Order: sequence, then structure tokens, then C-alpha cells
Amino acid sequence: MKSDLLNRDVKYSIYLPPGYDDSQRSYPVLYLLHGYSDDETAWVQFGDVNRIADDAIDSGSCSPMIIVMPDAKVTWYCNDYQGKNPYEDMFIKEFIPFIESQYRIRPKKEFRAVAGLSMGGYGALMYAMKYNNMFSSCVAFSSGTMTDNEVINMPDKNYNMYFGDLFGKNLEGQARISKNWIEHSPLHLAKDIPAAQLSSVRFYIDCGDDDFLYKGNSALHVLLRDLKIPHEYRVRDGSHNWTYWRTGLPAGLKFISESFHR
Repeated sequence: MKSDLLNRDVKYSIYLPPGYDDSQRSYPVLYLLHGYSDDETAWVQFGDVNRIADDAIDSGSCSPMIIVMPDAKVTWYCNDYQGKNPYEDMFIKEFIPFIESQYRIRPKKEFRAVAGLSMGGYGALMYAMKYNNMFSSCVAFSSGTMTDNEVINMPDKNYNMYFGDLFGKNLEGQARISKNWIEHSPLHLAKDIPAAQLSSVRFYIDCGDDDFLYKGNSALHVLLRDLKIPHEYRVRDGSHNWTYWRTGLPAGLKFISESFHR
């Protein structure tokens, strides 16, 4: 897709369910987001998403759906603080309308979901919270959700590599909790957006017991419980790897399908 906002092409992979070519019906859609340093091919190449979705649809545990996997490079699915790389605006204003005009998709909140792993789990949570009028459900695997303290205490080299271009280069301590950080952090969004709006989205959070991102995911679960925002929270045996995400995907697809059922 040619993006005017990014001034470049945005690549994507797409999964069309069995029978798509032979039918006239329109389908619900899942936007499935990749992790840091991966691209639009990762969920197919390493995640076996096409095989897992085929099996889930065939067994009846998942309704037929279109799955769209865009390339986000290392943007964290955010608008950067300087406005030079507005990936978030592109995704909401250009990419979703483009996809839903090119394929037979039912373009309503109740038939649209977002999910992802790691950086993509962060993006999925952020989009589902900020644009709660657009998504019926959100599945976040091992999401890159971090507490403010984790970011404040992160070594300078790590902070600048992962977050400098997005939230501000060479920031130290409390300065890292910038306006742009607050506007994208799922932990801040959960507090700042009215609970009634967030409760219109079904959330599923899944993070392994040995995952290095356990603090942010646990903190988000506790916060959502305290705010009385309904959600599912899973801690399974495993760490931050494709084995964990592949084995979690069938349950994630089933959860999303339940939102699509009338």
C-alpha cells in the first residue's frame, strides 16, 4: 500500500480463509502485529498462522476470518514525538480503510480485532484502548508493556536503541516519561481512558512465567482488575519465543471468534 503519510510503501501479508475465492460473503478481520525487528512475514514464517488458522476454522473452534499482517519495522506502532514517522496515523487513517476496501471485509467494530506479540502486543493494546470504537477484541501475547520505573531505570544504550527515536533521544530518569510515552503506554491509557469505553473491548493478555516482560504485563492485569475492566489474563509455562506464541495462538483465535459471533 502506498502511504502518503509515511511517504513510502507499506508491505503486508494477508491470510484469506478457506472458501474465500468461491464465496460472495464478507468476513470479519484480524489485524495481527509482529514483534520488534520482524516484518510482515514473521507470523507466517515462524508463527504458522496460516496452518493454525486453517486447523481452527476446520475444527469449528474459530470462525472464518481474514488475517492482515502489516510491516511496522521498529516503530512500536506509534507516532514518533517529532511527527516524522506517523505510523499510528497511517495504520488508522490509511491502512485499515485501504485493506477494508480491497477485500470482502465487514467494516464495523464488532467484526474487527487486533492482536500481536511483544512489540505487536504493545501495539495491539495501544490501538484497542485508544481506538476502542474500532475494535471488538484484543489479544496481546508477551506484550512489550513496561512500567514507568522500568523505562526510567533502563540503561541509556537500551533506551536510545529501542525508544529514542519514538519518545526522545538521550533522555534520562523521569524525563523519559514524556508526553508521547504517556499517550502510548497501555498502563497510562488504562488509567486515562474512561473504564466504560475500555470495557467495550474484550481483552486477552498472555505472558509466559519466564518472560522478561512479566512486570508490565502483571501490572496491567492488576490495574485492569482494580479498575474493574473485564479481561482474560493467562500465565503459561514458557518465555519470549515462537514456541510460546504458536501454542497460544489457537486460544487467541478462539477468543477473537467469540467476539465475532452474533
